[in-house]
Amino acid sequence: MHVPVRIVLVETSHPGNIGASARAMKTMGLDDLVLVAPKEFPSVDATARASGADDVLAKSKVVGSLIEAIADCGFVVGSSARLRSLSWPMADSRSVVEEIWSRIGQTKVAIVFGPEHSGLSNEDLSYCQRLVHVPANPDYSSLNIAMAVQVLCYELRMGHPDLEKKLNKQKANQESPPANAEELQGFYLHLEQLLQESGFLDPNHPRQLKLRLRRIFHRAELDKKEVNILRGMLTALTSGTSQNDKNKLSEADSVEYES
Repeated sequence: MHVPVRIVLVETSHPGNIGASARAMKTMGLDDLVLVAPKEFPSVDATARASGADDVLAKSKVVGSLIEAIADCGFVVGSSARLRSLSWPMADSRSVVEEIWSRIGQTKVAIVFGPEHSGLSNEDLSYCQRLVHVPANPDYSSLNIAMAVQVLCYELRMGHPDLEKKLNKQKANQESPPANAEELQGFYLHLEQLLQESGFLDPNHPRQLKLRLRRIFHRAELDKKEVNILRGMLTALTSGTSQNDKNKLSEADSVEYES
């Protein structure tokens, strides 16, 4: 059974972890691997640790930033073992898999893993609708990247044994598909620009306001049509906006989207 979920590794420092992650993916039916600015790849070590999952490595993509890796994804989950000063929607590995399967067929899904020693940055976190943690032994909870990838890929495989029935049901019920990361990022940048121009947001001292705003909209789980409406509202509220721009707000509700 093929599991249509993307695995994204961010700034992985050891190529062996890339190969071991590819092996973990293939054993559970995943093959969509994207690498964000890896320290060393391609690599003999990566191929050796892949142990037969060379095809996953061969088709993997290397990109320069996380937003490039997830631009077409409408649901992004970040893997984290650290507690955050700013709370973020968090779930254990089994619970988040239920959410993932509920979205497959509506949008593309990615699970993101941070660098070995530091994990996901706050900027990386801002792209994620959920954080997931593996409930390991609290006295020794350290998992390397490949181990964490293996656990989540296993949960994905076991989380929904009747894949085809699930996909067909969700496609039939789909209305407007979820907004993907690129569309959400465009909206966030638009909103932040207007907030800076209004004086509400100080770019030199943003504190955690940007993250808090993004958290609000992540909870709303915006679809493509809703993002268009919100951007139309922002445009209409901008001083000196033309009537054509203002019409975008009313036109957004009539736009047809591909399923």
